[in-house]
Amino acid sequence: MASNSPPFPATADFDGDRLVALGGCAVDDLAADFGTPLWVMDEADLRARMRAYREALGDGDVVYAAKACSVVAVLQLALAEGLAVDVASAGELAAAQAAGASPQRLVLHGNNKSAAELRAAADGAVGRTVVDDLGELAALAELGEQRVAAGRQPGAPASGQAGGPAGTPIDVWLRLTPGVAAGHHEAVRTGTDEQKFGLSIRGGLARQAVDTAVAAPGLALRGLHCHVGSGVVDPAAFEPAVDAMVGMLAEVRDRHGIELAELDLGGGLGVAEGWGDPEPSIAAYGKALRAAVEAAGAAHGISPPRLAVEPGRSLVGPSGVTLYAVGSVKQIPEVGTYVAVDGGMSDNPRYALYRAAHPFTLAGRSAAKPAGEPVSVVGKHCEAGDVLAHHVALSGLPQSGGLLAAGAAGAYTQSMASTYNRVPRPAMVLVADGDARLVLRRETLDDLLRHDVAL
Repeated sequence: MASNSPPFPATADFDGDRLVALGGCAVDDLAADFGTPLWVMDEADLRARMRAYREALGDGDVVYAAKACSVVAVLQLALAEGLAVDVASAGELAAAQAAGASPQRLVLHGNNKSAAELRAAADGAVGRTVVDDLGELAALAELGEQRVAAGRQPGAPASGQAGGPAGTPIDVWLRLTPGVAAGHHEAVRTGTDEQKFGLSIRGGLARQAVDTAVAAPGLALRGLHCHVGSGVVDPAAFEPAVDAMVGMLAEVRDRHGIELAELDLGGGLGVAEGWGDPEPSIAAYGKALRAAVEAAGAAHGISPPRLAVEPGRSLVGPSGVTLYAVGSVKQIPEVGTYVAVDGGMSDNPRYALYRAAHPFTLAGRSAAKPAGEPVSVVGKHCEAGDVLAHHVALSGLPQSGGLLAAGAAGAYTQSMASTYNRVPRPAMVLVADGDARLVLRRETLDDLLRHDVAL
């Protein structure tokens, strides 16, 4: 991927610094035809990023993190491009199944899996289950033992009492915390011991989990997993985690005589967030990870495992744009200018949560006044913290009815959206070659009231 390019999809068409088209579709037409706010996903850009990841990993596996955007059409594209999918809930699993994913292309995550989600794993709904804690490991081991025992019974059906292929154990990875901090905000640094995910290497939980998994007749330990954080722009930041994880693979070999063949290093590669920011290279990331695994394998005296990664934001984020219609423009003397749009923290809570940046630009052909000082882009919700961006330098001051576009918006917008203030969630369209396809219907007021039970 090119560096220092605008943080918008590759097919974005600009008139100066005003966004006028995406995927060959005029943004004015998109707003008129589908309404605003509108999530727009660029199919060509998205497919190119998926292919870049597959090329970067070589013989490794690219497992799309559905939490970033779980729209069925996006999952279908991932599967069509040869990716697997990781899901972290029964809902994400249902979406992946609706997209046509076979069990062997699904990985089940989650730090507090429900009994139903563990049962789905035992029923063979996924190819790998990532175990997050010792209690979960014990529960899954019991389900697996039931499945194995069912296969030993005379005349046993192909699917045993605990589901899944009768007589076979459940394939698992163990999620470990390598004690490595990486990421753009403490809320997304998941490789340290001071957070909720995984089994600590330093604290001894990882060793205990390995011992339990190896001894459990209902489980087949296939590999190890970690995820150190998100928004990482330097691939070298992953190297300490790689060394720690490969070191654990060596320990498993030394203590149990087993060479685990799979290592999933999670996701975490960042994206360009502002004009002129360098775009982290997917190719360089893949090369760095593969080299780190090779080096760590040599240092610890083990064969390099099959590598897997789980990109989310770095895969779908840059391919998405949100279009907003401008409402009020409030200029407060000696304070600043607030440009209010018809969405806000309900369709993108990332700035409110951890000050995540999105580049904004004027969009469409509507008139704008001469630019003044940078503005704050705010939403329509009843929260002072309903802010999408502060200190935004625009080429002109937008007027009511004009359009603004937020870039790098393909990840953690749809998937984290809410209906705060009973505001319906936006539609999503997939654009390619001048064609726009609706892939997520806009919610209606009837949708918002559908589950209410009046007295």
